[in-house]
Amino acid sequence: MNKEQLDEYVSFAKEKLGFDFNDIQLLVTALTHRSYVNEHKKSVTDHNERLEFLGDAVLELIVSDFLYRNYNEPEGIMTSWRAALVRTESIGEAGEALGYGSLVRMSKGEKRGSERARQVILADCFEAVIGAIYLDQGYNEAVEFVRKNILVKIDAILASESWRDPKSYLQELAQRSEGSTPVYKVMKEDGPDHDKLFTLGVFVGNKLKGAGTGHSKQEAQTAAAAEAIKKYQRQNKR
Repeated sequence: MNKEQLDEYVSFAKEKLGFDFNDIQLLVTALTHRSYVNEHKKSVTDHNERLEFLGDAVLELIVSDFLYRNYNEPEGIMTSWRAALVRTESIGEAGEALGYGSLVRMSKGEKRGSERARQVILADCFEAVIGAIYLDQGYNEAVEFVRKNILVKIDAILASESWRDPKSYLQELAQRSEGSTPVYKVMKEDGPDHDKLFTLGVFVGNKLKGAGTGHSKQEAQTAAAAEAIKKYQRQNKR
């Protein structure tokens, strides 16, 4: 990596993260996917999986501590809230907002991958960045970073009840509102066997309540249930 490229990471750290890294290579490694190392074995040896492992643990501790100190709820409820805060979609969105996508080093094949695969990589990088901040700046700075980018989502998550398991919650709503149990049906399948995309609809009393897509039927069911829940919530507001 030349000086001009390294300066991009330094600028990003200062302007977006708010840190002067003591060891900027930690940030570079945090934004390096394993696939990039496989393509550049002679010049690059470190990827972000170890930092991701560390950052995942730091993130979970910070979120758990925040929930424990600010809410007096049963363990099961707070576990669901934590899961909603740290799920791939949430931290992937946080990564998008920070704008480090152009700095993530990955293989040409990964760059051509699906949007879902890209979001997973951004989420993994987010956790790795937390690990890098923890090592370079300390725990308190890691807490502040997570507060600004993740913990601020808690009010919206609680208001929308998106922390609930969508399929279980939809079943409650459907049985309460219509006395029926949701039924999921495959509506479409696209793509090759190794990268299949499923579209499923969820029906209540033979009426289509929502549709969703995913790379597995389970993922598509969850997306369809989430869409149906929004429809019920809109109806209840009228």
